[in-house]
Formats: sequence, C-alpha cells, structure tokens
Amino acid sequence: MSVAVDIEPIVRAERRGDVLVVTLQRAPVNAINDELLAQLADVLDGVEADDTIAVLHLRSACKVFCAGADLALIRSCVATAAGREAMLGTVRRMQRVFARLEALPCVTLAELGGSALGGGFELALACDLRIAACEARVGLPEAGLGLLAAAGGTQRLTRLVGHGLARRLILGAETPDGSEAARLGLVQWAVPRERLAAEACALAERYGAMPRLAFAENKRCIALAGVPGDVGFAAEIDATRRLYQHPETVRRVSAFLDKSAERGAVQPNRPTQPTQPNQPKEPTA
Repeated sequence: MSVAVDIEPIVRAERRGDVLVVTLQRAPVNAINDELLAQLADVLDGVEADDTIAVLHLRSACKVFCAGADLALIRSCVATAAGREAMLGTVRRMQRVFARLEALPCVTLAELGGSALGGGFELALACDLRIAACEARVGLPEAGLGLLAAAGGTQRLTRLVGHGLARRLILGAETPDGSEAARLGLVQWAVPRERLAAEACALAERYGAMPRLAFAENKRCIALAGVPGDVGFAAEIDATRRLYQHPETVRRVSAFLDKSAERGAVQPNRPTQPTQPNQPKEPTA
C-alpha cells in the first residue's frame, strides 16, 4: 500500500495584500535546474493572470540568493555531446523564464541576502529592482571558467551599466559586494544584512500601494528608451491615452485633486518659496 507524501515546493508563493512574495527554497544554494524553472514559470503564469498583483518580491530561504546553474547537472552534461545539447536546452529555458519575469506588467523586486552569482545574478537582473545586503556578492564570473553568462546576463548587464563597465565586470569575472554593487549601479540599494528583510518588505509595500496598470505602461515605455527615433515618444502618448481612460486612474487623480483643493481652502496663504513634498523613506547604504 502506497502512502501519499506531500512534497514542499522549491518555489513558494505567498500573497501579502497586493504583493506576491516568492521564496526560492531549494537547499542548500537554490541551484537552478529544470524543476526550479518549471515551478517559477508556474508562479509567473499566476502573476500574469491576476491583475491585482502589483509587486512580485523575489527572495531566498537559503543562506545565498541563488548560486546559478546546478553544478551536478553541469558536470553530468559536459562529458558528452548529447549532454552538452541538453545543458543548452536548460539555458534556453532559463532565457525564456527570465524574459517572462522581465516582461511582467507588475514591479519585480529581488532581495539579495547572500551571493547571487552566474545564473543567480542573471535571475536578479531580470527584475526591475534589486536590494542587496552590503555583505552579499554579486556578478557573472563565468569567464573565469571559460564560459559566459548565456541566460541573458551579457545583454542585461550591458544595457544596465554600459559597454565599458560591463566589459570590466564580465571579462574580469568580478564579484563585488553589495555596497560596491550599489555604487556601480548593479543594484539600486545596499543595506546591512540585519536590516535587509525589513527594508525589502517596506519597498515592496511602497510599490504595492501603486496601480499595476501604471507600472505596465511605464515599463513598456522605459523598455523603448534605447530604440532610435520617436518610437518611445509615440508610446508615451498612447500609454497616456489608455491611462486617462482607466477608472483607477480617474479615481486616484480625482482624489488627489480633491485633497489639494481641501488643503488650499484650509491654508489660503501659500508660502512664497516652493516646498518639496515628503518622499517615502528608501533604504540607504
């Protein structure tokens, strides 16, 4: 008689308001294999279908964020021509899943509490935002093994920091810590490890308070910034027309204008010097 055994997923998703927290938990280092990619793809299916999810917050339950491709898989594949073709198939699947992550109509935030190297950093690069522990190591060290970051790493890193710095980091197989990564523009924020979880959650909540439809249109226009000509400018007009017509935009703009009118009625004497509105607190190095 067989007994059914519940197997815990290696990619866990938990809804927190408008934020979906996605936790990688393939011990010990979240090595990427076909099973992890398949489960991550299933999560992306759900996010694409649910327009109430404003933020996907990607994190790790392990000591590292993600160590890249499974070393045991690589070892078994490189020995034969058939194995090498099989490994190329896995890399192609990584490209497809990471491209879907990058194209999501919501904000994606990667929380890097530990090392994010090789394919792990390629996964993080597919996210809109990255916050790292100051002590974490990030980078694409494949050149040191005679390889390259083929799951989109050479492309996304170059687009992010430019050709000169990308050449230095990729060809030199550099793996800077989180503080240096923030200085170089590889991540947007770096904080001490003990503060990372709280700061990442605060960021996710902040972005989660904004409408997904605006994220989708803004991301589409940002992606067109490098296209020659006026394509991006035309896209801005088209996106603005769609947003003007959306009920959520109408509601938010009306509420903002009503609140502004109330403040003006209560405080008729405006200061002669312009004042800056309070900005939400962001993590600092």
